[in-house]
Amino acid sequence: MGLLNAINEWRTSRYENHVSKMKEANNCPECRGRGFLLYPANEYSYSADQFNCNGCNGSGLYSDWDNLR
Repeated sequence: MGLLNAINEWRTSRYENHVSKMKEANNCPECRGRGFLLYPANEYSYSADQFNCNGCNGSGLYSDWDNLR
């Protein structure tokens, strides 16, 4: 169990570090400030709105991501 706890703590600290870097740059942590998500091509994806980031509603700003959280 010690190994699993160490891995979970590492993942948590890594995520918190990522969020703090994105906060400093005022970028959304989910899309890294692009406003859209990159998905591989898929023959079943037809919606034009599916690529917008749901975390920031496509703005790419940390403040929008923080308000919607």
